[in-house]
Amino acid sequence: MKALLSVSDKTGIVEFAQALHALGVQLLSTGGTAKLLADQGLPVTEVAEVTQFPEMLDGRVKTLHPKVHGGLLARRALPEHMAALKEHGIETIDLLVVNLYPFEATVAKPGCTLADAIENIDIGGPAMVRSAAKNWQDVGVITAADQYEAVIAELKAAGKLSDKLRFALSVAAFNRISQYDGAISNYLSSVQFEGEKLGEAYVPERAAFPGQSNTQFVKIQDLRYGENSHQQAAWYRDLYPAPGSLATGVQLQGKELSYNNIADADAAWECVKSFDAPACVIVKHANPCGVAVGQDAHEAYAKAFQTDPTSAFGGIIAFNRPVDKAAAEAVSKQFVEVLMAPAFSAEALEIFKSKVNVRLMQIALPAGGATDWDNGRNAVESKRVGSGILLQSADNHELALADLKVVTVKQPTPAELNDLLFAWKVAKFVKSNAIVFCKNGMTMGVGAGQMSRLDSARIASIKAEAAKLSLQNTVVASDAFFPFRDGLDVVVDAGATCVAQPGGSMRDQEVIDAANERGVAMVFTGVRHFRH
Repeated sequence: MKALLSVSDKTGIVEFAQALHALGVQLLSTGGTAKLLADQGLPVTEVAEVTQFPEMLDGRVKTLHPKVHGGLLARRALPEHMAALKEHGIETIDLLVVNLYPFEATVAKPGCTLADAIENIDIGGPAMVRSAAKNWQDVGVITAADQYEAVIAELKAAGKLSDKLRFALSVAAFNRISQYDGAISNYLSSVQFEGEKLGEAYVPERAAFPGQSNTQFVKIQDLRYGENSHQQAAWYRDLYPAPGSLATGVQLQGKELSYNNIADADAAWECVKSFDAPACVIVKHANPCGVAVGQDAHEAYAKAFQTDPTSAFGGIIAFNRPVDKAAAEAVSKQFVEVLMAPAFSAEALEIFKSKVNVRLMQIALPAGGATDWDNGRNAVESKRVGSGILLQSADNHELALADLKVVTVKQPTPAELNDLLFAWKVAKFVKSNAIVFCKNGMTMGVGAGQMSRLDSARIASIKAEAAKLSLQNTVVASDAFFPFRDGLDVVVDAGATCVAQPGGSMRDQEVIDAANERGVAMVFTGVRHFRH
């Protein structure tokens, strides 16, 4: 048996080669990999010795040769193939170990030049991988270090690889080539080409959206059905999921997550992790129906639940703090579909052990940093339309106190400003048109998804009344501007004393005059949060 090893990432390659050698496998290699193996005392034959052709063009040409590709592509069961190999002095290659030049890592570096990007486009590696993967019935192709263990285990047990493993390795290899080519296409089609500036040190400007979008997702699981029982569905994650995102969570117990569970869980998790203080978010049908901050998880939950106990039934609950015994005991009194938190105490897990259908999800909070990825957020959002897709940068805008512009005679109090920032965070996750009443770090009434902002304001008031919550001295966040004064009058009639809205309407002054007339404070945020 003969193996050809040519890797860019040399993690684990020495140990893997040693194991192959111990099993009697002959080692072929190229360039730096060959030197590394030889330095470790392993008998290795340079590919140049096999091809009788030297590596050239700074290593750009070394494996693009019939004695390599013939050895990979020949079908052992076809006599004419084997006769052709014999005629031309080509020996078969049974294992190929290749990982590609680090193109993705290179272009991700700040200040990456176009020359560096181009130089890290692998040619020979993908060509060999495709040859080996196509001939999977005779050749095993290894494209990642985490495959080494399974390969060695089968070789030790049976002296060869099973059809099942060879096919799985082939699929993984073609997936990797697809990912690699997609990354190259995304990069190159985003480059703003300026010929007069080209040179080795040229760092190109890049468009926010490439000329061709090649997204890569990996299936997490098939789902029982989609949004409705007659639809099929599956859940996929990004190739490199952001730390602290829903796709990185671990389900600790409960039934399999459904399509709607996952969609609602994402809404709840994205909302709750936007708060610094201990927070709880309860979501029903993609809308937060109760959000609150408190001294701890238990207090935050108790306040969030008060907003809309009816909608909370069968909802999705998310915490940004570990769930302890007190919080678990409170939550366990209601019917909950999914419960998410960064951690669960042993007592909390014991409490839910008898509720076998409750899905517990443990998701580590992101460490934070300068990028969306560091904060566990999508950088780009998509929406499918007929024969196409809409892409946009994700709505990751965070409002600061300094961003608020007071436009009324009456000034908000410090307490009202804090509640406005809280209400604005919640409104960002409520379907448009969104109206959110808040007080003391707690939602008091939520109006969502109406065709009229006026109706959303009325519904928020109706829901607060149903929950026996007073809207007196509350603040209100509106995800977009009030086009007329009538919406403002509804929330003020309900008891609001301070309102946050983006501003930007032709009738802004009319609405400001109405706020002054009613004796309430109003601030403009300068940004809206449509969520459809």
